[in-house]
Amino acid sequence: MQNTVHFILQGKGGIGKTLVSTILAQWIASKDVAEGQQPLRCYDTDQENATFSRYKAMDVKHVPVMTDSRTIDPKRFDALMIDILEQDGNCVIDNGANTFSPLMGYLIENDCFALLQESGRKVYIHTIVGGGDTLHDTAMGFVSTAKATNVPLVLWENEHFGLLQSVSGKQFIESQTYADNSARVVGRVVLAARNADTFGADIKKMNTARLTVNEVKESDKFNVMEKQRIKVVFRDLFEQLDKVQW
Repeated sequence: MQNTVHFILQGKGGIGKTLVSTILAQWIASKDVAEGQQPLRCYDTDQENATFSRYKAMDVKHVPVMTDSRTIDPKRFDALMIDILEQDGNCVIDNGANTFSPLMGYLIENDCFALLQESGRKVYIHTIVGGGDTLHDTAMGFVSTAKATNVPLVLWENEHFGLLQSVSGKQFIESQTYADNSARVVGRVVLAARNADTFGADIKKMNTARLTVNEVKESDKFNVMEKQRIKVVFRDLFEQLDKVQW
């Protein structure tokens, strides 16, 4: 994987954008090390909950786009684009719900996707669809993102809120909504629902401490079984990411 730019975009808050960013960043970083690539560069544009930037091991750069009057200045996204274009390598950009519309508007208005592609970057948008009560809103977000650009999409299916199925029992990937846009999807990653008392608690503990899976391996704050369950989760997610048509 070389010179790729990954935008995590979904307008609904609390759906797991930062979780996806951290998983993706760790997977790419493992590839970069194996292939001798330049270090991964990570960015956080969330102005309210800049959680991604608190993962010290990932050296995430926070992009301040909010003015003193608490409004978002789209021109401040220039710094993000310039930074991405200044050097080669892979990039992951986490984006909060509060900056979703401004960032998407900026990227489209300034034809940034084309600029990145013309500069030799492969661009991907990672969009999250959640289950349960979040399904409708996140599915609409998936559609609006698919229709707004021609950038390849990676679909993350988050089962934390419930299965991704309608009242009639039809799975999201079986729906017409998905079928109408499936040609744009180059890969799917399922954030599978697991036992909340074991796997769920361990992942929460890891995320609360803002640790990477490699840091967990070396930490004395996690016992052998907690480390094993986290290893199982990330092995599954990394295997799914390996199958995406990058």
